[in-house]
Amino acid sequence: MTVRLCHNLAIFSALGGGVSMSLQRFTLLPQPRAKAQIPVEEVVAEPEGAPVEVVSVTRMAQGGAWRTEAMRSYDRPVLIWFTRGQGRLTISGRNCGYSPHNLVFLPAQTMHGFSTMGPVLGSVVFLPDVRTFDWPEEPLHMRLHDVRLQRELTGTIDAMVKEQDSGCALGHKALGHHAGLLSIWLSRTAEAHADAPNPSPGVRVDTAAHRLAEAYTSLIERDFRHAEGVQHYAALLGVTPTHLSRVCRKVAGRPALDILTDRRHFEARRLLRDTNMQIAQIARQSGFSSPAYFTRAFRARAGQSPSEFRESR
Repeated sequence: MTVRLCHNLAIFSALGGGVSMSLQRFTLLPQPRAKAQIPVEEVVAEPEGAPVEVVSVTRMAQGGAWRTEAMRSYDRPVLIWFTRGQGRLTISGRNCGYSPHNLVFLPAQTMHGFSTMGPVLGSVVFLPDVRTFDWPEEPLHMRLHDVRLQRELTGTIDAMVKEQDSGCALGHKALGHHAGLLSIWLSRTAEAHADAPNPSPGVRVDTAAHRLAEAYTSLIERDFRHAEGVQHYAALLGVTPTHLSRVCRKVAGRPALDILTDRRHFEARRLLRDTNMQIAQIARQSGFSSPAYFTRAFRARAGQSPSEFRESR
């Protein structure tokens, strides 16, 4: 289903008026797909059917808080299973808390980030984005009170880690089968929790402000590689930049510009750390208007130049 993001607030409100939300689901406006203005060969993306991968939260946080806290998205679904600790979680512009035995599922290209308050243990499972897996279409956030469900999920993830680390033949295929079983388990668990009185860590309200923040993050995911400011996104959504920033601060805990800047800087750091792409190309790929501006902005935020950050890896 494709929904065109509208250029005036009246149509935007009409779109949001018919959207309902269960307690454990974050209701998202469908992300519009537009032809990118950047050559396809320059876009760094996970290939469809990328191998299943399990990474501990501790390992993911290594290398700096930006690895988990900065706004980002992935080109494949992600499941996060928090087993210890607590912190704050932002999904598509909505901010809430998490605690032990919280399960979070994020469809592909869902903007998110999470912070930690003290030691946090858990696993991040990167899943294949192929049609053979029936993943939920919306983000999920559930607290599993049932010990049996906790053990089932932990056991499945442990089996995936064991297979991943074994180096055995056909390991990729075995992990794919584990992912298939996980998709069935997730669907059953989400359905069982759909009508529970309070399955989620917090009751989520669905207001025009929440829908506006979600639509804004969806647009950022589509267009952040283009050097456009908050004014551009506010115009697309039919609101003023001041109103958009006020709503984002209320719903996400940060102004609109900070969300956009955070997304661009995460992309820049990822490309600096994980690729050998030239810095000028990274600046363009991350949505900065020029390499010179990128260097100044990066140093102001990271405390070192892009070249210094790359060398530190």
